[in-house]
Amino acid sequence: MSVLSLLDELTGSYYTSNGFVKSKGNKFSAINPATEEPIAEVAYCSKTEVNEVITIANKAQMDWNKTDHLFRAEKLHEVAAMMKKIQPLMAEMLTIESGKPYKESFDEVDWSITSIRYYAEIARHENGKVLGPAVEGQFHYTIKTPLGVCAMVMPYNYPFCLTLWGAAAAIASGNAVIIKPSELTSLSTLVMMKAFGRLPDGLVQCVTGGGKVGQTLVESKNTHMVAFTGSVPTGKIVAAACARQFKKCLIEASGNDAFIVMPSAPLVIAAKGGAFAANLNCGQVCTSAERFYVHKNIHDEFVEKLITEISQLRIGNGLDKVDIGPMVSKKERSRYEAIIKKAIVQGATVAYGGGRPEGMEKGYFVNPIVLTGVTQDMDIMHNESFGPVAPICKVDSFDQAIEFANDSDFGLGGTIYTTNLLESHRAVNEIQSGMVWVNAPLLDNDAGPFGGIKYSGMGRELGAEGLDTFRHTKLVMVDPNSSEQDFWWFPYKDEEAFND
Repeated sequence: MSVLSLLDELTGSYYTSNGFVKSKGNKFSAINPATEEPIAEVAYCSKTEVNEVITIANKAQMDWNKTDHLFRAEKLHEVAAMMKKIQPLMAEMLTIESGKPYKESFDEVDWSITSIRYYAEIARHENGKVLGPAVEGQFHYTIKTPLGVCAMVMPYNYPFCLTLWGAAAAIASGNAVIIKPSELTSLSTLVMMKAFGRLPDGLVQCVTGGGKVGQTLVESKNTHMVAFTGSVPTGKIVAAACARQFKKCLIEASGNDAFIVMPSAPLVIAAKGGAFAANLNCGQVCTSAERFYVHKNIHDEFVEKLITEISQLRIGNGLDKVDIGPMVSKKERSRYEAIIKKAIVQGATVAYGGGRPEGMEKGYFVNPIVLTGVTQDMDIMHNESFGPVAPICKVDSFDQAIEFANDSDFGLGGTIYTTNLLESHRAVNEIQSGMVWVNAPLLDNDAGPFGGIKYSGMGRELGAEGLDTFRHTKLVMVDPNSSEQDFWWFPYKDEEAFND
């Protein structure tokens, strides 16, 4: 089976209890960012269709919640096995639709599979705890219960793993899931839906379209949790809408991660790590290295080595032998190019790269760029670039690097390259972020929480913390003897009344 053979099935479709269904709504063209050619049409699901999906999800969730955790685990392992089977299809579709190199698309499916298998098992491991009773003879404990129907409004940069980090935890916890993918990666997400065929009908559904589809999911009284990944302004809107209903939400908004390089660092390795951290997925990663703080004693040498690494990167169609594909859309490229232009106007110097590759008139390609002479007051050091840029600011000391790193409205992750034990220990404790990488940028671990602070969002995915994101904790108190609790019931004893 090839991706081309799937396009008729995917065009204008959404995924519900009956599998792929043609939407009655309007449609828009999905564009290949490497060729600027249309791939297929994507549906704008109507409000009626979205509400029907919500109704189906609530029925499916009630039935799913009656199942035992071993059954859920077995079913999730079947999903993972099916996803492995269709991995080449998923990866090819994602590369065609988003532009990222095929290896990165293929790897993303692997990351999704491991998160499914992780949550299939960890959800069985702990479902509450026994408490020391506050009253003799009673039994006090907690249980974990699902939230209900979880709406997942997802971005374009990692549509598989960011969806599955939440969806796997939600399903393992007894919830139903409705996915609203980015308009830019809807076809890829629909291909992924083929892996969920072994689950009960309606437990996992996917509705495509724009902001109104997401709005319907978020504002519905019949969805009970929202997981959102996207921009800060939209994240605020989602959080406010959830707050009006006291609806639980997970917000992963944006990042502007610092990358610190100190004199004790092995500079060749630091440069390789920096080139990767700034340019993975054409820089369209929320944990990208977007602000480089390099100690003055090794600044020039590091810049030279970084340029050497970046100059070797191959740019082109993600289905070819390349390291960097195009940006995901014309709009995103224009936004990014405006950021670079402003940095140069504010005084940054182009040390390497920039502009668009020669001979690539078609496609939303840009050259990676290294900027030097960058100062902390420049806009590029305070906003998310989300593109292949390494702006480098020279710092006088470790303390100044930490001060500048924390001078940000964002706090997703941060990286430091150092072999100084004191510096690494201080960085872990002093960098204001949800994650810190010491000599190992951008890594994730299914068993460890992912998320940020400040405007980077609230809540956690992955790890045990990610499981509890999709569960309530319910307190239970049992008196097996159904005894009279006269130590605090009526009537109160006269000797316990106020005595003046």
